[in-house]
Amino acid sequence: MSRIVSKIDPRSLMFKKNQTHAQGILKILRARIANTTAGGPERLRNRHHERGKHLVRDRIERMIDPGTAFLELSPLAAWGQYDNEVPAAGICTGIGIVEGKPVTFIANDATVKGGSFFHETVKKHLRAQEIAADNRLPCIYLVDCGGAYLPEQDRVFPDRDHFGNTFHRQCRMSASGLPQISIVFGGCTAGGAYIPALSDQVIMVESTARIHLGGPSIVKIAINEEVDGETLGGAAMHTRVSGVSDHLAQDEDQALALARKLLGHANLERRGIKPAKVLPPYLDPGEIDGIVSADTKMPYDVREIIGRMVDDSVFSEFKPEWGETLVCGTAHIHGLPIGVLGNNGALFSESSLKGAHFISMCDQRNIPLLFLHNVPGFMVGTEAERGGIAKNSAKMVYAQAVARVPKLSVIVGGSYGAGNYGMCGRGFWPNFMFAWPSSVLATMSADIASNVMLELRRNNIKAAPPTQDELDKIDAQVRAQYGDQSDPYYATSRMWDDGIIEPTQTRDVLGLCLWLIATTPEKTNYHAPVFRM
Repeated sequence: MSRIVSKIDPRSLMFKKNQTHAQGILKILRARIANTTAGGPERLRNRHHERGKHLVRDRIERMIDPGTAFLELSPLAAWGQYDNEVPAAGICTGIGIVEGKPVTFIANDATVKGGSFFHETVKKHLRAQEIAADNRLPCIYLVDCGGAYLPEQDRVFPDRDHFGNTFHRQCRMSASGLPQISIVFGGCTAGGAYIPALSDQVIMVESTARIHLGGPSIVKIAINEEVDGETLGGAAMHTRVSGVSDHLAQDEDQALALARKLLGHANLERRGIKPAKVLPPYLDPGEIDGIVSADTKMPYDVREIIGRMVDDSVFSEFKPEWGETLVCGTAHIHGLPIGVLGNNGALFSESSLKGAHFISMCDQRNIPLLFLHNVPGFMVGTEAERGGIAKNSAKMVYAQAVARVPKLSVIVGGSYGAGNYGMCGRGFWPNFMFAWPSSVLATMSADIASNVMLELRRNNIKAAPPTQDELDKIDAQVRAQYGDQSDPYYATSRMWDDGIIEPTQTRDVLGLCLWLIATTPEKTNYHAPVFRM
């Protein structure tokens, strides 16, 4: 194995131009994350505090081990939708360390529409549960939830992957031996009541927490009974009378401390691993900003990124002189082995076969895979088709789809068409998938899409020949559509990834993901659901 030698000149005009562009888009990313993680409107946050309640991320910060990181998932979910009135989709999810154990947090933000569930809220909740189940992580539900947002009921309630599926997954995880613990901080009405009700253990905060299948107004309409919320479903009643709650906490801090204690006694052991000696990259990760081209049409060598991401910048390249538009090789990230595939252009038959070979080899040797996307797609044209690109590209897609090892994906630049499939896009269920703020995700570029649509209109024999004004209008509409829909914020808003991350953070984010994967206990047929009163 040899260390990657950089050919980048940090003093060059191009480097500085790229760096300036990167700093600009990073400023936008940081501002948007700051906006969305603040929660709901200031007046609602103030009211939250006046009730003696912590904001959702403050609750998580108080619960995780001091000095440890929290990997928040999809913080920009629902960005640009609902007039930006549902920041982070009204829910905070992610992975943190509690009592030395990795835990999945699923936490409602009551300052955002009362913690109600929108379509994206459900999708985000389900994705967090999927990660928990795949990586054998207990779930902590920080519940402050108004149930389904009724105007969205057709996108929240009836389908297979809607609100009901969150309960299905919760039951299945409990039955498989993964603790499901809820702390109830506020109201839990209707479907929201089932989050704590289906948990193994429940903690309720006195005076503020309530659980009821139907609130006072519903009770009044349904059975003409007058009752206040505290009497109907308050924390004291559910802990001392109904038995729905297992523990009564005097305040939020006590509830969080108690949940830490419960997890500490959960007897959760993860696999031991012996990572190699961890060395920081020899090449400066801070230089990544000057490597990725400001102009998406300008190429760069993906080795320059790999060298600033892997331990000691050491990379054992596979077939370096064949299929050169796909760079493959093995390395370590935070001491853990990884097989890396990165794009240096379109995927030809040679690079497709090289990728299939490398993927199969890593699968045989139990080496996880990392895909760094910057791919315009598989090569097209007469020569490519005569060379068997359709079959050879399918071989790479097949090898990637059936590989049993964990797969991580990061969209660095463009990820277009079937190239996205070969590089393990969202449709191929990578264990984790992140994007950079420089990323572009679409079936094809705006230029190609516009040309296709214009050609179709010109060749439409059933219509009159197009005028130039009509062609200009089609061109403008297609470019506007592809410009909007290929934007990284459009993608992350709809959770086509697990979040936009800064390039210099990528190594550490991947290191955490690799550690979770490497320490995941073997799955068994264990089935012992917790008895529920």
